[in-house]
Amino acid sequence: MTLAAHFAGSLGEFTLDARFSFPARGVTALFGPSGCGKTTLLRCMAGLNRLDFGRFEIGGEVWQGERTFLSPHKRALGYVFQDANLFAHMSVRDNLMFGAMRAARQTMSRVDRTPAGPVDFGDLVALLGLSHLLERSPANLSGGERQRVAIGRALLTRPKILLMDEPLSALDHANKNEIMPYLEGLHDTLSIPILYVTHAPDEVARLADHLVVLDNGQVLASGPLTETLARLDLPIRNDDNAGVAIEATITERDEHWHLTRAAFTGGSIWVRDPGLAIGHRVRLRILARDVSLALQQNSNSSIMNSLPATVTDIATGGHPGVRLVRVDISGTPLVARLTARSAHDLELAPGKAVWAQVKSVAVLG
Repeated sequence: MTLAAHFAGSLGEFTLDARFSFPARGVTALFGPSGCGKTTLLRCMAGLNRLDFGRFEIGGEVWQGERTFLSPHKRALGYVFQDANLFAHMSVRDNLMFGAMRAARQTMSRVDRTPAGPVDFGDLVALLGLSHLLERSPANLSGGERQRVAIGRALLTRPKILLMDEPLSALDHANKNEIMPYLEGLHDTLSIPILYVTHAPDEVARLADHLVVLDNGQVLASGPLTETLARLDLPIRNDDNAGVAIEATITERDEHWHLTRAAFTGGSIWVRDPGLAIGHRVRLRILARDVSLALQQNSNSSIMNSLPATVTDIATGGHPGVRLVRVDISGTPLVARLTARSAHDLELAPGKAVWAQVKSVAVLG
């Protein structure tokens, strides 16, 4: 099942005309550079901004249409801002209970609230790792802890959708690493859609299932994560961290060399052993700069992972001396970043058989 939204109009000098669809479950990342309209679009979905045109419904309920505009407090949504915005005079427990009380008030007002998953207070506290923090004040929490409380408060309102506006942007590296496993836990547990605004490619690769790419107030692409990241017609191809994210399964372990094999549609690769059980699902991130191409398989190399592939597309990178080459591995796309000279010398063209040599892989969990 998919949901659809369309918002168009102007806010001052900024014009938004964004139409896209997204899955009714999982994480959809709204991705693009600062100022491209990501937060504006999220605020439109929440009813905080009202443009000339808007169309959005969820769960059979029209929140905005030609003759309908529900105010924000009547929309069954949870909103997590860049800043946690906790009540400073309340404990963590009371901040969380505020969300539960808001849901109760709106149920009395006949605003339908559908369980998002673990909306039981105890279950949610356990999921977000907040049990030992309940009696603390927000002033005595780390940045990551405050955001976890904000997420819990939003979910205790029993929303039909969770909107997250760059929730990690104000955190340092350590706090980002602290909160990421909890965000992954939400991804696996919640039965509602999550719209996640970010301009960080690593957050997209780790959390998203679906990707909406925005630029200058317009949607350039909307689709499944791996397929969209592999497109060569989008500005993200020129990012130094451009690459793909692939769903895989741990299938084999080499205990002597501390390696595990991760299998995906069309092939498998060896990765550094993350200590996960056989059968565990993982996400692999393979950057374009870590993929090279060869016309023949080379066994006399330090590169362990060499996969038969077919060239499907070639584009110029962010420099005239750079080429980006998309290849297909029996259904799974990879992108390689080469020099223009190498692409010329190898006579690369769509349909050509090559070997994709993967130098490095990140296992994201």
